[in-house]
Amino acid sequence: MTDVVLPCLNEAPALVWLLERMPAGYRPIVVDNGSTDGSAAVARRFGARVVTVLQPGYGAAVHAGVVAADPADGLVCVMDADGSFDPGELPLVADPVRGGAARLAVGRRRPVGRGVWPPHARLGNAVLAHRLRRTTGLRVHDIGPMRAARRDDLLALGLRDRRFGYPLELLIAAARAGWQVTEVDVAYHRRTAGTTSKVTGTVRGTVRAIRDMSAVLAR
Repeated sequence: MTDVVLPCLNEAPALVWLLERMPAGYRPIVVDNGSTDGSAAVARRFGARVVTVLQPGYGAAVHAGVVAADPADGLVCVMDADGSFDPGELPLVADPVRGGAARLAVGRRRPVGRGVWPPHARLGNAVLAHRLRRTTGLRVHDIGPMRAARRDDLLALGLRDRRFGYPLELLIAAARAGWQVTEVDVAYHRRTAGTTSKVTGTVRGTVRAIRDMSAVLAR
């Protein structure tokens, strides 16, 4: 059984759709990072394991979920909980790692429809990805929030960022460790009504994420 870490802050409307579509063989771990909308109760109602994390931040939630994952299977997926990704595509990201073709697989977002990925967020992502390719040699085009790797491998990297810089720190650390990193296309949908992206939903959120990631690059 492969654990799927779902960092969550007020995603109750999306969780219903998402958890109902979780494919066989994948077990959701909803990491509640301070929700006030009943997200944890929704997750439990649909059979998900809930981990509560008091320290705010995307990286804090993801790290707690990875720690909580069952080491028996060893493979861990991470995916946003706002309904922008289809859980049915998890095998696309997990299979390269499961089969040994990669140590880390990341989803490259392909927007489904107009307005799914606001220009400010798309531009910020492209700039960071370009800097990452230039400094590490990794052939990735998205600092994407959908990925898969072995639990023990992730913990061994010793990632420190607990904010929005976590995904970028992961890619940099993977490159330095000599990991084979692969990128696969995944559909990127409009998030479920009633949820708000902590990054792409506002210019302010995008600026905050770029600031956190730029600090990681500076290190």
